[in-house]
Order: sequence, then structure tokens, then C-alpha cells
Amino acid sequence: MSDGSDGMVTNEGDCRVVVVGAGAGGALVATHLVTALSSRFRVELVDPAPTTGRGQAYSTTDDRHLLNVPASGMTAFPRDPEHFLRWLRNHHDPKFQPHEFAPRAVFGRYVESLLTTATEFPGNARLVRRQAEVVDISEAGGGFVVELSDGDRIEARAVVLATSSKPGTGWAPAELADDPRLIADPWTQPIPEVGDVLMLGSGLTMVDLVISADRPDRTVHVVSRTDAVPHPHVLPTTPPVPPPPGVTRIQDLDALRSTIAAHVDTTVEATGDWRAAIDGLRPVTAQLWRGLPEADKRRFIAEDARSWDVHRHRMAPATARRFDAIATAGRLQRHRGTIAAVRAGDHALHVTLDDGTELRVAAVVNCTGPVGSIAADPLMTRLAQTGLVRPGPAGLGIDTADDGRILGTLPEHLPFLAVGSLRRGNLWESTAMPEIREQAYDVARVVSRSMHGESRRRPVDPYGLTLSTSADAAERYNAALGRLLRLQDGVEDGLAAAVAEDEGFVQAHAALALLGHEWGTNNHWQASLRAAHRAAAERHLDDRESSFLDAVTTRLRTDEATGAAALLRHVRLFPRDALAVSVAVPTVAFGGLTSGSQTAALVESLGRSYGDDWWYAGQLAFVRQDQERWAEAEELASYALSVEPASGHAVHARAHVFYETGDHVAGLAWLDEWIRSRGPEANHRSHFSWHAALHELMQDDVEAVRRRYARELAPSVVSGSRVVVDSGALLWRGRVTGAWTDDLPVGEVRAQAPTEWLTAPPTPFAAMHSAVLLAADGDAAALSRLADESARHEDRVFRDVVAPLCAGLVSVVEERWNAASATLTSVVATMAPLGGSKAQREVVEDTLVFALAMADRNAEAAAVLDERLSRRSSALDARRRAAVVAGVPAGR
Repeated sequence: MSDGSDGMVTNEGDCRVVVVGAGAGGALVATHLVTALSSRFRVELVDPAPTTGRGQAYSTTDDRHLLNVPASGMTAFPRDPEHFLRWLRNHHDPKFQPHEFAPRAVFGRYVESLLTTATEFPGNARLVRRQAEVVDISEAGGGFVVELSDGDRIEARAVVLATSSKPGTGWAPAELADDPRLIADPWTQPIPEVGDVLMLGSGLTMVDLVISADRPDRTVHVVSRTDAVPHPHVLPTTPPVPPPPGVTRIQDLDALRSTIAAHVDTTVEATGDWRAAIDGLRPVTAQLWRGLPEADKRRFIAEDARSWDVHRHRMAPATARRFDAIATAGRLQRHRGTIAAVRAGDHALHVTLDDGTELRVAAVVNCTGPVGSIAADPLMTRLAQTGLVRPGPAGLGIDTADDGRILGTLPEHLPFLAVGSLRRGNLWESTAMPEIREQAYDVARVVSRSMHGESRRRPVDPYGLTLSTSADAAERYNAALGRLLRLQDGVEDGLAAAVAEDEGFVQAHAALALLGHEWGTNNHWQASLRAAHRAAAERHLDDRESSFLDAVTTRLRTDEATGAAALLRHVRLFPRDALAVSVAVPTVAFGGLTSGSQTAALVESLGRSYGDDWWYAGQLAFVRQDQERWAEAEELASYALSVEPASGHAVHARAHVFYETGDHVAGLAWLDEWIRSRGPEANHRSHFSWHAALHELMQDDVEAVRRRYARELAPSVVSGSRVVVDSGALLWRGRVTGAWTDDLPVGEVRAQAPTEWLTAPPTPFAAMHSAVLLAADGDAAALSRLADESARHEDRVFRDVVAPLCAGLVSVVEERWNAASATLTSVVATMAPLGGSKAQREVVEDTLVFALAMADRNAEAAAVLDERLSRRSSALDARRRAAVVAGVPAGR
């Protein structure tokens, strides 16, 4: 790292970036810029402080001052979650654990080391660290001139503001304001070693300073209006609970308060910990803040901000124990109120509080925190006067766009951006490391592109992810992605239209390759993948796009396990890549890279990225119904459908809720209306028809089932794998339940089934349905071959579940009822790993009841039906139970 003291070099201005502020935010921006730009560029990091990477937050030298986020959450790099933990183990403590809280000073060293390491590579941009104050910034010649307090003027192509607000002392009475015993900035001024002290303010700054200032013969007085101190973290932590559906659509403070209070109460009832509710709000905090009218924002600051802060920004457990020990020992006195008057004596300050309490102290320590208004910052005041910046919403910081560009009089193509507390007016939460690291990375990316001549913003997808293409091609891609998220037809056609608009659109080519491979709908995915790689060689991609292409390539060119792991890793790094998530999570399309509890864990982990997004709500609704949390599933599905009536995931989840709760009449009526109005556009529409037919079957309305089959499920209407999963499974279910025993059109279904599904099914789920279709066709020989293939399969689920299922179905076809009953009883107990839903796997249970009845094991058949009827009503199952109890042979 070099110190620059040279004057302005005008011919280098186009290659310079100035970063104003060398705290953690500024240092991270500089780190990313030094790494992203080549050696012909220069990054000037300007700050009057003697240190780099620390700022107020990490400038302490007291190792008892701990971070208020565990090490696992403090990485500086958004795509490398364990980076800080690895650094800690290499440079601080080899045994440091993810849940532990590191000293603030250590984190400051970490941030500084990142910048130092970046400057050591000769091919990277040069870094100049200037220890000076920026006094003015102006536009000149399509760039900027930055004036420093030492008289230097720097020409630059781009400027990033990363300054933090200074603590304010406007609250101090005149007698105190000019007294040296007022510690206005406790991070740069020492606290006296002797005598009692008074600290004004009760946030995290106060907590740290109480620990530092504690002495055996000293009382520390803490004065605040609310007497509210930060709550502690509790270990082990409770995973965040997703925010209530629709919370981001609330634009009234009183309604928002009520909704969040109910959310906290529900979370406490379910988990015992309110923290999970507050943590779950993190992904939607900025949306909630932006949704409030200006008056409600100001009201929130006045009435709610303190309560939010003490719940949201918590103490490390060790910090809480130290703080509580000081209080328990009587060396800490807390007062609710404000300072009313101060009399300066020769040996002490005599402070009177507004309740009349009089205190004698050696110093008053300012712990009120930074001032939010730009009026307290001379540079911001100057820039506001010239129009380069303007105050942010509610008077906090400066006004910025979503990507960090500063909104003022400058044209958009001039890269003038901000990170950190300056953006608080737009984001509310903008000071913690999880927010700072994302901002620093995004801002550095915008500046880097600008330095390479890219003046326009790249388009983004619905979740804010960059698309390296034209606006028209992006519009076509986003339309296709929207259809995918809604489970509608036309996704691949839409992607094809996007690449027709821009042949170099890497993301669209890669998406076509992935979906073609996963869905098996075309044989051109190899060509799409080759096109993606050709385009990638000619285009500067966003890191998410590069990661997606790498993951797709691995998925398509390696074995199943390696490919699945690659795509899931991409989802972990870029959870808002909804296209990748759509492939990873099992859906109506019965694909996916996970199943059961793995799927639930994956979907639940995405809550911190999607909040109450309608598409995510539909995905989570399906997980909740699978967990038999019917009310939650219904609430989530209904919310998703209220935002997007065509949401296929929400429809699917709601259909399962209706079925599993036995509400067949209402479920059928609702589904029929949705199929009529939205079904023509739906992908896998036959599955929704299967759900409707299931309601009709449960009501024992066989004629309705027959009509629906002919209209919506016959092979003339349904094709591909769905003819096996939906059409074939329904026919067999009709056969074994005695609802449809004659003229089953099985032959035409089998004729339309994909050949490989009947000989070498791709998944255990597919194999289950193929076996059912073969049983319906009475083909014991084909079932035996599938049983043999499954028994030799490398996948344990094939060996342990599919093979015995096929053997049991062979016994059914051969009418060896006792053998069938014994085998299927074992299979029914182990079916979960097959995937799919309980409603789909239930066809095996129906076959077991049929076999038991045919074997005259009526009590056992009735017991299976009793258990099912205890969960939901069904006229069909009630009739079947009555028949087996009466000893009537199976069949209608």
C-alpha cells in the first residue's frame, strides 16, 4: 500500500477512481476495485484517519469489544461465506468456531488485510492511500475533480462516497458543549481513568464503553430516554422464520406494527424465541421501509426505531455477561430521561437530569450514535448546495438508486455512488456487514464497468440479477422466466426468442440447455450449451452468469451426483437465481435435485433471500403441505394467488391441502374454475386435472372421473411422461379401488408412454409410476424385468423400494394375494424416498388394500382404511371399508 502526495496528473484522470472514506465500506470497495481493474488504473482511497479498514466500528483496541454477529455471518465476500472464518483460523485462533463472536479489532485487521493482499498483485490496479479530508467534489469535463484538505486536487472518472456520520452533540447544554470533559467521540478521545462517568445513550456503543470504562471504585451512569438496551443473542440460534405473507404490501405504519406484532407472537408460540421472527424480516426490511409514506417513516423514527434497534442489533453472549456482571455488582446505574442542566466545577461536572436526579461525574460520554442528517457533515452540506446530492427519505443520509448511484443533478452515466450509512434513508438497514459487503461488491462492479467504457446499466431479471444482453433480449428472457415461475407453457419458446434477439446472450443459451436436459423435451441442449460457451468467450459476464454457466456445464457433462452438487452450490451462492432454484426444487414436473427433508431445508433456507415474494410463497406452501402444516400452506398459497392468480406452485400446494384435509367438494369446485380460466396456459396441466379427478374419485363419482379422463387425461390430450404419472396412475387407482373395473383404456396409455420410462426409468419416482402402469396392463414379465434392473441399480432407492414394489405388483398381476400383501405392506412403510407427494404414493397403499381384501384379510384392509379416514373424509374409502368389513370381494 503506497502513500500518495503527488499533485493532480490531469492525463490520468480517466483511469482514476476516488473512494472517499477508508472505513470497512470504503476499504471493501477499494479491494474489489483494485482486484477488478488492471494496472493501468489507479484507486485513490481518501480518509483523514491514520488507519484503513476500521472506521468507528472496528477502531477499538479493546479485545473485549466483540462483533455483534457470529463469525459465520461476517465474511467480506458475498460469494464466499466462510472467508472470514478461514482468515480467523489462519491469523487469530486455529480453533475459532462459526458461532463465536470475534473481537471488533480483529475484524478491522481482517478488512485491512484484504486490501493489502489485493495490492500485492502487480497486474491489479494501483492503490494510493491519501490521509486527508475531502472538502469538495465537482463535475468537470465528463468526470470529477476531488479537492482535498491538503490542497491537492484529483481528477477522476468515478467517485464513491463511503463516509460515515459523526456523533452529534446538539443535545449538550451550552455549559457542557465547550467543556473538555465532554467526550464527544469516544472512539478518538480517552475516557478519564478516575471518577464516575455518565454515558448518554444506551445502544451497543454504550455497552462496549461501559465494559472498557469499568473500574472497581467507579459508577457508570447511563442515561437514555427509553432505558432500552440491546438484547443478547442466544445460542444455539433459532433459524429465521419467514415473514408473514403479504407484509411487503402493507403501506401503513399502524397496520405494519399490528402484522409484525402478530408475527412475533406466532413465532414465539412456535419456537419460543422472538429473535427468529425479527431475523426473518431481514430480507424484506428495505421493502417495508420503502413502502411507508414519508410521514410514517418519520413517525417510525420517532416512535419505533429504538425498539427496533435493541431487538435487531444484539449483544454477543459474552458481552451481555460482562455487562450484566457490572450491573449486578452495582457499578452500573441506569436512568430514564435526559440531561436537563450541567454545572462545570473545578474537579467534576455536576449533572442534573430531567427528573431532578443530581450526579457528580468526571466526564460525560456521548453514546448517542451518528447523526443521520447530512447537515452535520460539511462535505455533504457542500455537495447538497451544488446539487450533486440531495437528502434521503425521512432526512436520513443522501438519496440513492437501488444500485447505489447517487441521485442529484449529475447525469446517470457519470459513476457517482455511495455505500453504507449514507444510504440509510433509502434502505433503513445499511450499516451492518451483511448489507455493506453486498453494497461494496455491487458498487465496485458498476464502477469497474464504467471504467471499461460501459455507460448504461445492464438490464436485470425480476430478482435484480444482472443480464448481460440488450434490453429487448432481456425483456424476452424475463417473460420466459415469468412463465417458468408460474408453471406455464412457452418457456423454451421464450428463451429461443431471447437468443434470436441477441445471439450472444449467454444466460439464455445456458438456460435453454439446462431446461432441455432436465425436461427431456428436446435433443438440442448440447447445441445450446456450445452456443453459450461461444458467446461467453466474447462477452464480459456478471459473476452470477459465469457461475450459472459453470454449474450448467457440470450438470450436463458429468454424472448425476456431481452435476446436482454443482447446481446446488450455485443456488447457495446465488439464491435469488430463481431459474436455477426452479430446477433444483421438485415441482409438478417431478424433477428436482432434492427430496423430502432436503427439499424442505433448501426451500426454507431461501426465505432470507426472497421474503414474502409470491413465487417463493408458492414453493414454501408446497413444503408446508408436505409437512402436514395445512393452515400455513393454505395461507401461503392464498397469498401467492392473490398476487399472481396464475401461480402454478401455489395452485399445486392448495390442491394438496384440499385433498389431504378431505375438503373434496370445495377443492373440486375451486380447481375446476382455475383449470377453466388459467389451465389453458399451464404447463403440466394434466396434473391439475389429475387432482380434480382425485376429488371426484374420493366422492365416489365414477362417471365424473370417466368424463374427466376422456376430456383431459386421455393420451389424445396428454403426452410424454405425464401420460404415465397422471393418466396411467389414475386408471390403476380406479381399478384397485373398485371404482373403474371395466374397459380400462390402459393399452393406449402404454402405447403413448416414453419407452425408456418402462424399461429404464430415470428416477425412483418415475419407476413407481412405470411399475403401476405395467401392473394395470397385466404385464408380469415386464414388471419382473424392471424388478431385476432395479435390484442391480446403483441408486439405493431403486434397490430398497422400487425392486420390492415391482415384485409385489407381479404378485398382484399373478393373483398371489398373500404374497402381494406381505410385500406391499413392507413397501408402504418405506415409500418416502421415492419422491413426489403423499397423494401420488398413495396409489401403492390403495393396491395394498386391494390385495388384502382379495386375500380375505379384511380386518387388515379395514385397518388401513380406518387410518386414512381418520385423517380425511372420503365417500370412496368409506364404501370400501364397509365392503371389506362385510366380506364383499374387492371390486364394484
